[in-house]
Amino acid sequence: MNTHTPKFKLRLGLFIAGGIALFVIAIFLIGKQKNLFNPVFKLTTTFYNVSGLQVGNNIRFSGINVGTVDNIVIINDSTVLVDMLIKKDVQQFFKSDCEAGIGSSGIIGDRVLIITQGSTDAPLVKDGQRISSIEPVETDDIMLSLKVTADNTAIISDQLAEIMVKINSGNGTLGRLIQDSTIAENINQTILNLKKSSKGLDENMSAAKENFLFKGYYKRKAKEAEQKKHDAEEKKQRNKK
Repeated sequence: MNTHTPKFKLRLGLFIAGGIALFVIAIFLIGKQKNLFNPVFKLTTTFYNVSGLQVGNNIRFSGINVGTVDNIVIINDSTVLVDMLIKKDVQQFFKSDCEAGIGSSGIIGDRVLIITQGSTDAPLVKDGQRISSIEPVETDDIMLSLKVTADNTAIISDQLAEIMVKINSGNGTLGRLIQDSTIAENINQTILNLKKSSKGLDENMSAAKENFLFKGYYKRKAKEAEQKKHDAEEKKQRNKK
């Protein structure tokens, strides 16, 4: 086989050019992800548990990707140091009292480091500054909490079912009220008696007004009411003037 033919050389040249192009593209993509081609500044924070955060994961601020996780180092049994590389052009929005938290890019997506917004009157962060952190909530803790809630709901449902059975059986005060017709009739009779008593009271008051012993008292009350009404009308007329 003749390896010096122009056709073979052309194929070899295309293969080498393709390999170089793929290499350049890979370097560009990796560099873009690591912010190698953009000016950056560095921040650090510490966590008790990074909850699956990895080097290269995105850093978000106000929902926008602004950097990447540069390094994760275990300092001791209760502290994990996280180094962040963030674009220099967004440093003007980072306050010294902002906090770092660990979230997820979706329900089952990759972990992301989320930087919260600081207060307006706080100074800007400096390159290399360590900021506070918020410990992430583990999925196991969420599932445990949901299990406790589900168990409590099941207990409440069983108790409500027992109460309804007792009510339907006529047990307890509420059950007797609903099931016993005699009690219901007694309640109706009590209401009727109250209505009659109210009617009788109204009749007694009307009779008292007609009685000569109380007639002067009620007349005086009527005059006072009429005087108050007259004074109110005069005040209203003065205010209009």
